[in-house]
Amino acid sequence: MTTFEHLEDWLAHLETAHPVGIDMGLARIGQVKDALGLQFACPVITVGGTNGKGSTCTVLETILLRGGYRVGCHTSPHLLAFNERARVDGENVSDAELLQHFHAVEKARCSLAEPVSLTYFEFTTLAILHLFAARGLDAVILEVGLGGRLDAVNVIDTDCAVLTSIDIDHTEYLGDTREKIGFEKAGIFRAGKPAIVGDPLPPQSVIDHAEAIGADLWLVGRDFSYVAQKGSERQQWSYAGREMRRSALAYPALRGANQLLNTAAALAALESLRERLPVTAQDVRLGLANVDLPGRFQVLPGKPAIILDVAHNPHAAAVLEQNLGNMGYFPYTYAVFGAMQDKDIAGVIERMKGEVDHWYLAALPTARAASTAVLEAALHEAGVSDGPVAGAKGGEASIRHFEAPQDAYAEALKQASENDRIVVFGSFYTVAGVMAYRKLQQH
Repeated sequence: MTTFEHLEDWLAHLETAHPVGIDMGLARIGQVKDALGLQFACPVITVGGTNGKGSTCTVLETILLRGGYRVGCHTSPHLLAFNERARVDGENVSDAELLQHFHAVEKARCSLAEPVSLTYFEFTTLAILHLFAARGLDAVILEVGLGGRLDAVNVIDTDCAVLTSIDIDHTEYLGDTREKIGFEKAGIFRAGKPAIVGDPLPPQSVIDHAEAIGADLWLVGRDFSYVAQKGSERQQWSYAGREMRRSALAYPALRGANQLLNTAAALAALESLRERLPVTAQDVRLGLANVDLPGRFQVLPGKPAIILDVAHNPHAAAVLEQNLGNMGYFPYTYAVFGAMQDKDIAGVIERMKGEVDHWYLAALPTARAASTAVLEAALHEAGVSDGPVAGAKGGEASIRHFEAPQDAYAEALKQASENDRIVVFGSFYTVAGVMAYRKLQQH
């Protein structure tokens, strides 16, 4: 039986404990789950989708906390510390507490007649679930890692499933069409349980699967909706569900174009669970006012304007482009951009090239990352080059290479005037590198 006394040693071990990093399927993790005797007496909400999962989880968590509930929330990936993946009552769980549950998972794994190996995500997910189960919580929120049907969190039968959006991503695992991807994501639905779909144009496969298994399907525009109220002094919006209305709501503290859609889906989930987890209008108001999620169209105070966004696929990049366009005029926009080689880099660049003047390309600290040479080739393919170019807002563009996001960011800070802006995007790694650098500078 493997054992370590420090969390970082466990995590380093788990990086290579299984032959491949991603191994879809619930057979192995299911065996260890059964050996752990893992189950929940409280409601479980599982959140899947291409983009908007983290925001939706955080909205649910914050409203429930304001309602006085004890809440566990598992999201991924993390930005700066692994502990971000396991929050209880709004706080990251300590290394010491996590270690107990890593040991418990390893003990259960080794107790099997034929011990199976688990991926990093499978092992850590089980440890976090085991921790939540031991805490006697009132509600548990789980973010799907990849897809849904075969994702590790789907080893738990949910009481309410939420799908935020369905778009093309992770095609090597989920399929190359929205219909195929929709079917995989709908795998988190359960018979007789609410299945909340926040995508305004869901693939037919999602609707068909919900009907085939007898899930209680809630579609945005049919079973719940939201309306932004214009003309009032303060920005307000309202939610309407099957039986509940919530009016004169303040905009969530999270910024960006899709946040009302994500928040409406969260409110629909809470409406569907109102018998078990009732929340008041005041809980909702305070939750929306206090919700916070780093790296999702996070606009930092001060000048030049600095925007951090983990957008890493064309769908997310389109939302980022829209949000940037709504910010008003900036003479020049500097992009600190690094991306994974398995992403649709061309699709991301296509959405963003009209908002960016200067591209500062960053290598990222993982074998999955695209090299800066690959990123530059994709920019050239999209018609972006050094010097005057029609696509760039300022009339000219530049492309520079850096060994790390923090190096690209430091140089962008030197070059940008206080009226310009810097947008950091393309991957969790890109944003994390800049966040870590900023943290160091503040000490």
